Amino acid sequence: MNARTRSILGVTTMSALLVLYFVFAGIRAVALLVSREPIPVIMGAAMLILPLLGVWALVRELQFGRRATRLADRLEAEGRMPEEPVATHPSGRPVREDADAAFPRYRDEAEAHPESWQSWMRLGIVYDACGDRRRARAAIRQAIACERDEISGESAKS
Repeated sequence: MNARTRSILGVTTMSALLVLYFVFAGIRAVALLVSREPIPVIMGAAMLILPLLGVWALVRELQFGRRATRLADRLEAEGRMPEEPVATHPSGRPVREDADAAFPRYRDEAEAHPESWQSWMRLGIVYDACGDRRRARAAIRQAIACERDEISGESAKS
């Protein structure tokens, strides 16, 4: 089983468990709401709001993952995936010096071509490979936005 298949299986399993939790929380919330007692009704309302927020967050994460995967696939099809060698410690964490050396090239490319989804996606992939998840997600979000702008720009020209 390759890494992508394991990732999809993991996301599917966790999503299914989360949905199951939402269902059981919703059932309990409805039971509290019909009690007509003030405290249980407030708790029931809260129990309905929290799963709704959870569903919203889950949908957003799944959309982000789908869009990021689609862009990574396009980048790979174009033969433009970054291939910077970054050494790792036995724990799997990247060696900081190697990680720091990998960033400038891709950061400079993204700054030179801020409208290019490819440059932002490459930067996000390098950040992710080097363990900087916060910056990786930000760069990949920027890539998604740039690609969306590119598509809407092409639609407007038609």
